[in-house]
Amino acid sequence: MNRQDHQENGGEAPVSGTESGTESDEKSARPDPLFNQSLEKGLEVLRAFSAVHRTLTLAELAGLTGMTKSSAQRTVHTLETLGYVAKHPQTRRFRLTPKVMEIGYNYLSADALIQVASPYLSQLANASGETANLTEPVGLEMVYVAQLMTSKYIPVLTPVGMRIPMYCTSSGRAYLSKLPDDQVMAMLEDSARVARTPSTLTDVAAIFERVVACRKVGYACNNEELFLGDMGVGAAIVNSQGQAVGAVHVSPPASRWSMAEAQKKLAPMVIECAWAISRSIAH
Repeated sequence: MNRQDHQENGGEAPVSGTESGTESDEKSARPDPLFNQSLEKGLEVLRAFSAVHRTLTLAELAGLTGMTKSSAQRTVHTLETLGYVAKHPQTRRFRLTPKVMEIGYNYLSADALIQVASPYLSQLANASGETANLTEPVGLEMVYVAQLMTSKYIPVLTPVGMRIPMYCTSSGRAYLSKLPDDQVMAMLEDSARVARTPSTLTDVAAIFERVVACRKVGYACNNEELFLGDMGVGAAIVNSQGQAVGAVHVSPPASRWSMAEAQKKLAPMVIECAWAISRSIAH
């Protein structure tokens, strides 16, 4: 009986292991016909600029993005023509222009979570006396999407748009605490887990313990693991299905707080803020 006869009689067509594996490998190796590589290159160039690389030459951009110099030149020229990149007439170095902020602003203005969370972040900042932050997940990191600052000194500037790793931050661990164990472990394994400070936990099992502890008490901590002098107390925000969509955290400096004091006084406020936002977006 041939393959067609077998299928018409209600059976499954026999497929050899070699054929199945080969077809699967070929499919995974095939390029996505809808994927636009030119757009990818443009975004890579924009992401190449940072606090470390405020201005870049064409050769430096090519090196950071892995492009050939001619490809980088075409991409940068297009971005320059569109107004997202500018070149200094004397140094010939490129920099981002304020127009790049349009893209980020469009996201912030359309994000309903930010609008819902803003009054609660304000309450948290006023009650705690510390800057209140809202972060959302992007891959293995959390990105700052809203921030209510106080007039008190903060040791580290963490502006909206900044990304921080999940594995060593209170907001990241709080977010992870709402995920299944296997997913948490996979994400921790995939994280670079660099020792940012002498206090940074890099062992997967040790970090996982902190995530599990967060499930029990409702908040997660970071004791100078990302930046020296900077701590964190965070709690997850969940939607009506109980799925984590972000996190709230405050960053009490070690110069004003001990970790024990922060846990005792700030943690209940952070938990209440996250709960209020979660309740609001569920309706």
